Amino acid sequence: MLSDFLSNNRESLIVRARAKVLQRRVPLPTDYELQHGVPLFLNQLIETLQMEGKLERPLPEMGPDAVHHAKDLFKQGFTVGQVVHDYGDLCQAVTELAEELKAKITTDEFHTLNRCLDDVTAEAVTEYGRQRELEASNAETERLGTFAHELRNLIQAAVLSFQMLRRGTVGVSGSTGNAHERTLRQLCDLIDRTLAEVRLESKIQQDVRFPLSPLIDEVAFPANLEARNRGVELVVVPPEGPLEVEADRHLLASAISNILQNAFKFTHRDGRVSLRTLAHGDRILIEVEDECGGLPPGKADELFRPFSQRATDRSGLGLGLAISRRAVEQSGGSVRVRDLPGKGCVFTIDFPLAQ
Repeated sequence: MLSDFLSNNRESLIVRARAKVLQRRVPLPTDYELQHGVPLFLNQLIETLQMEGKLERPLPEMGPDAVHHAKDLFKQGFTVGQVVHDYGDLCQAVTELAEELKAKITTDEFHTLNRCLDDVTAEAVTEYGRQRELEASNAETERLGTFAHELRNLIQAAVLSFQMLRRGTVGVSGSTGNAHERTLRQLCDLIDRTLAEVRLESKIQQDVRFPLSPLIDEVAFPANLEARNRGVELVVVPPEGPLEVEADRHLLASAISNILQNAFKFTHRDGRVSLRTLAHGDRILIEVEDECGGLPPGKADELFRPFSQRATDRSGLGLGLAISRRAVEQSGGSVRVRDLPGKGCVFTIDFPLAQ
């Protein structure tokens, strides 16, 4: 029987299959795949053939066992490409060794081998797709729930402050009025950030050529109001000359606004935030320098991770900088941060100068 042939020549088949995996260029093989993946695939195949031999009839499919194996493989870090290619390499190793040893394997048994490999590959691909869809669905549900939670909190805060102002017991220019204004601004920021994320996810992008000076003025006006509200000074250094870029204007404006809001949030009261635009060779650099006190060593890249928050009050979704980087990169630019130890940070948006 074919299952006996595989069991009796198990070690030889593993050596052959590993050699074929090592010759593969795409996807590149991993040590774990060579040490554990190939024996696992062979054991699964032997079990399936033995089960068919006991039933004395073909199994309609590899069913739950294949799905279970596929789940385990993906949990262990295998990609769908590795699974598909490894099963194919194993099939070739079995066929070659059977021919060399002139093993008495019938045509029907070879058909069974190929069918089992086809079934397990199909199950693996199907399970991989199902897991990806489930992960995407869970992530979308979590993101929507977080957005709705923050939106509800801001609206509740706005309603409460408005009710106090309407009673006339507190003045509009007092702390309650300031809190009401701050809440409305946070609502605007949340909605603007969400709209930018929707544009990114749906690939709604309109790259056009435009001068930077009007865009900087457009962003600086509401940013200056936000800075005053937080007790921070905003210094704007306008572009020198008619600098132009080619990008999605809405996404670039949103990226600059998000970086400025982050700077205001972490700059100490009476501190300074600078927004400057300059040409550097054939590049345009938009820099936002804050006075956050600097970053802990090795923490610069973490700032751009989704749901990464530095605020002690854990306010916000921690998405502003992540969306900013995606928005800029989608239009062909880049975002980086430079730490100024003991002082602050400099966030730089780097775009090619429109020729």
